[in-house]
Amino acid sequence: MSMSGIMSFSILGTGMSVPENIVTNDDLSKLVETSDEWISQRVGVKERRISTTETAVDMACEAALAALENSGVKPEELDLILAATISSETICPSVSCMVQKRIGANCMAYDINAACSAFLYLLETAAGYFARNKVKKVLVVGTERLSKLLDWTDRGTCVIFGDGAGAAVLGEGSGYHDSVFTVVGGDEVIKIPNYIGDSPFFKGEAEPPHIRMNGQETFKYAVNAIVSDVRHILVNSGLSGEDIAHIVPHQANKRIIDSAAKRLGIDYEKFYMNIDRYGNTSSASIPIALDEMNRKGMLKRGDKIILTAFGGGLSNAACLITW
Repeated sequence: MSMSGIMSFSILGTGMSVPENIVTNDDLSKLVETSDEWISQRVGVKERRISTTETAVDMACEAALAALENSGVKPEELDLILAATISSETICPSVSCMVQKRIGANCMAYDINAACSAFLYLLETAAGYFARNKVKKVLVVGTERLSKLLDWTDRGTCVIFGDGAGAAVLGEGSGYHDSVFTVVGGDEVIKIPNYIGDSPFFKGEAEPPHIRMNGQETFKYAVNAIVSDVRHILVNSGLSGEDIAHIVPHQANKRIIDSAAKRLGIDYEKFYMNIDRYGNTSSASIPIALDEMNRKGMLKRGDKIILTAFGGGLSNAACLITW
């Protein structure tokens, strides 16, 4: 969907929040049979933040307030709050509603569940409100306490993920240009069962509510998703890899990003990575990366940036923005 000629938005500010507790690969090797070398080579993670007291809502609020401060926008100016999570403490109220109350906003708020691609779904949803001239300021936040969904005896998954939140404040502008979304529904590759409930009438089997993932299939799917989505954005917008200042991929696995960069033939330096410090934080990974880049002064006005994500659903997405 091309946004050219339609009112879209610009990103006014960013924020992030991660738990204080740092868990290294050596720490994990005391819990499961693994090693720093094994995790570093296969995933690219050296350490991750794991919550001890912070909830998904706590982190979402901290990231939101940081983004509001960075953008110079007051909470009461917000017209809409969109949040993404698969790991909040409550099904109801939603994270967005809790954030709305806690930061002192007074606007519509709802959550979107699209796993690791969800931050891009938030941007696409917000673009529709801007196009209809229904909003002037929007807060988008991805927050995850994935540590609550992990099987801490499964070395194939517990070494990959981390906790954290990232947020952005959007305002009227023309910085959101193009996007592509793909959904291939199914639970064969990635699945997180929910609590089955106590109904005396239901005869289904209960499964542990932990992340279950076929690593090999996830890897293949993710590389193909990045390559096809980035190519689609470039062709659709008439741009080449040289025109793009940065590519911000979902931080799932360093080898996935390495393989995709190679196949795309785009300068590896353009791919921002921080998986070594945070692991895979699902919907929070892209906004955390954007906030780091923003605060390091890496993002210059007019820079063309591609965001690209993939994950459970299966769902993948990419979009083109101008900073």
